Amino acid sequence: MIKVLLAEDQTMMRGALALLLGLEDDIEIVAQVADGASVVDTAVATRPDVALLDIELPGKSGLDAAAELRGRLPGCRVLILTTFGRPGYLRRAMEAGAYGFLVKDGPVEELAKAIRRILNGERVIDPALAAAALSTGPSPLTDRERDVLAAAADGSTIADIAARLHLSESTVRNYLSSAIGKTGTRNRIEAATIARHNGWL
Repeated sequence: MIKVLLAEDQTMMRGALALLLGLEDDIEIVAQVADGASVVDTAVATRPDVALLDIELPGKSGLDAAAELRGRLPGCRVLILTTFGRPGYLRRAMEAGAYGFLVKDGPVEELAKAIRRILNGERVIDPALAAAALSTGPSPLTDRERDVLAAAADGSTIADIAARLHLSESTVRNYLSSAIGKTGTRNRIEAATIARHNGWL
């Protein structure tokens, strides 16, 4: 029996996935969580074979949870299942140690097959997304540029961002300027929009 942990913040989607996967003869849902912060502790307690993680989770993203899970429970294979098929997300998921990356609009039979395949050591990636990731290329942003741009995305002032990230205001301006240049945009809001669209944030 393949033991699966399911992390999805939308109650109806989580319930539907658990019900449909539970109908498979060889799959058992051993845990369900609604936020990213609960993923690792729950996985350590329930020892699933596969963790099925959404990206956009409250508290901690599925990508961050995947990276932490790799360190704490290396035998658990991660499959990212997301609404947002963004090329940068795919790249970050693979860097975090995920074995699979699928978008949510596929049939549940494909998801069940993907769970079995990653347990056999295969990588399962949505083909259209794989092609898009190759054409988009890696994120041009450094980790610090990404942090500053993410903090700026909600319209925070330079002073607010500097205080939040423990940086000087001139350093924040430099990072924002660099991020704007690298994304080929006119201002930080456009830069954040492009970066989010490509899955770099």
